[in-house]
Amino acid sequence: MSPELGHFALALACAFAFAQTILPLIGAQRRDRRLMTMAPGLALGQVIALGASFLCLIDAAISDDFSVANILENSAVTKPLLYKITGVWGNHEGSILLWALILGLCGAAVAAFGRNLPAALRARVLAVLGGVAAGFELFCLTTSDPFDRVWPAPLDGQGMNPLLQDPGLAFHPPILYTGYVGFAVPFAFAIAALIEGRVDAAWGRWVRPWAVAAWAFLTCGIALGSWWSYYVLGWGGYWFWDPVENASLIPWLSGTALMHSAIVVEKREALKIWTVLLAIATFSFSLSGTFLVRSGILNSVHAFANDPARGIFILGLLGLVIGGSLALFAWRAPSLTAGGLFSPVSREGLLVLNNILLCSICAVVLTGTMYPPFMSLLFGKTISVGKPFFDAATIPLAIPLFAFMGFGPMLPWKRAQMWPVLRRLWIAALATLLAFAVATWSLSGVLPILCATGAVWVIATSATDIANRVALFRIPLGQSFNRARFLPRAAFGAALAHAGVGVSALGLAAMSQAQHKIVEVPVGQTESLAGYDWTLANVKTEPGPNYTALVGTIEVRHNGHLVTVMHPSKRSFNAQNQTTTEVSIHTNGFSDLYGVIGDKHGDDAHPTYVLRLHYNPLAPWMWLGALIMAFGGALSLSDRRMRVGAPRRAPVPNTVAAE
Repeated sequence: MSPELGHFALALACAFAFAQTILPLIGAQRRDRRLMTMAPGLALGQVIALGASFLCLIDAAISDDFSVANILENSAVTKPLLYKITGVWGNHEGSILLWALILGLCGAAVAAFGRNLPAALRARVLAVLGGVAAGFELFCLTTSDPFDRVWPAPLDGQGMNPLLQDPGLAFHPPILYTGYVGFAVPFAFAIAALIEGRVDAAWGRWVRPWAVAAWAFLTCGIALGSWWSYYVLGWGGYWFWDPVENASLIPWLSGTALMHSAIVVEKREALKIWTVLLAIATFSFSLSGTFLVRSGILNSVHAFANDPARGIFILGLLGLVIGGSLALFAWRAPSLTAGGLFSPVSREGLLVLNNILLCSICAVVLTGTMYPPFMSLLFGKTISVGKPFFDAATIPLAIPLFAFMGFGPMLPWKRAQMWPVLRRLWIAALATLLAFAVATWSLSGVLPILCATGAVWVIATSATDIANRVALFRIPLGQSFNRARFLPRAAFGAALAHAGVGVSALGLAAMSQAQHKIVEVPVGQTESLAGYDWTLANVKTEPGPNYTALVGTIEVRHNGHLVTVMHPSKRSFNAQNQTTTEVSIHTNGFSDLYGVIGDKHGDDAHPTYVLRLHYNPLAPWMWLGALIMAFGGALSLSDRRMRVGAPRRAPVPNTVAAE
């Protein structure tokens, strides 16, 4: 498979995308069924062409075709096969092609699973997805062509960034991009609804599964990226409030608000305009994150490119997509019919409050991320906004969010009374008071204590919600089990997702009490940390596939008993003249022992080595909670009510049916 074939397939996909944008829109406007029914076929043709293009790039990487500039700059003969494949999307050009491929897959999924949609709505949704895809494919063809040739072709390449030579990179970008791009589907539904001038319960039912799926993938992608940072970078932390990390957190926050808001549209036909705006904003934040990473505005270990031409193109695409959608929103949103009324004390009211707090946190993170680069661009001032600001600004907003998360699922729709709900939560309240006492005794700092207490409250109320639904301990256990069998999976999914938030928050609160020590020791010396004795037993040099590693052996004992033997290493990549750290982590599920070996000092006769030692309590819970959240989303998607049986749209007077 030649690179020219891949380039041709990419150009063909771009042609399909432009046709997918124009023809279905014309068909929907004219009620021409022939043009509308072309949309699924064009979406399928586009994704096939994109798949062929992507396979050509993978083939060039595997076959060491260094006449392709992308392969030359990011691969080498000695590079392991796994990283030759994953390196395809570990660079700017390949990542954009992967983005386009996932976007094409989203369009094909709507075409395949949207057969119960009204023909005009499906045509408009696919047209919007085609327009966004056309922009990214044109970006690939003009300023970020992954198939550019070089001549003469060298015998070897420059190799991959050693930091990216890690199994986590085989999964992190595809999963993260699926989350990013997945929000293009709710965005397309929002634009289609604005064009049609109609949002109703059926629209909410159609949008929600796509939003949940995108949110679950984005949750996994963010967690995997945080875990990669934890065990690869070797600094002992899990989240640096890096601007590029924040670029993924921002759409996650607004996407979380979108999921909850779509529930209100589906159940009560309220918050219609707000939900449409959230769908636009979430995908806009995803696109903005792409611009920030690839324009050179933000510098990060995660950033791929620093090219003004690429930045200008993405900025133009950003202006067209975001500016056009917001202009359409401003024009058409007032025509959307108002929704149902509800009391402030109701499930809708708590969901609105949930949205306000989530969007407030989102605004804080967005401001803290964008303020330094804009100050630098506009006034030439260098300002650093780091962990102290973000912790102090976001945690006070997260704590009331935790508090209200416990009430929301147990309140009835439209109008509610708090006292019956509070009576059902007395066990959860006792567990929370006990957690507050334990946290006050074991943690230092007001914010960690409140965070841990709120986390236990969320977990306890999630369990209480399920217990109340199955009448646990109020009826015979067998009957409660039968009730649980027939309880909708979405109920279990929501409870698990909320509990996952609590588990992650407990890990975050405990990690604020982490202990660490940086020491310089000879072989045989013992250091004490967190009640453990850490002994550097041996250091040796070992060869790797394309690196040389300095490997240490650290014996960790507690009260004289051997707990674990750790083997951290420091790798030197001669081709790139770079070094990386390989962390050694021992976990028992409740805490991590974390060891890093650094530079060698002194002469060969009496060498000393720098060690970074960490004791991280409840560190695994941060990623376990994220997995629980994502599993809760997947469980909700498996609910039959989320997959079939979408309500038919009620006829609207003086409106032509979209069927």
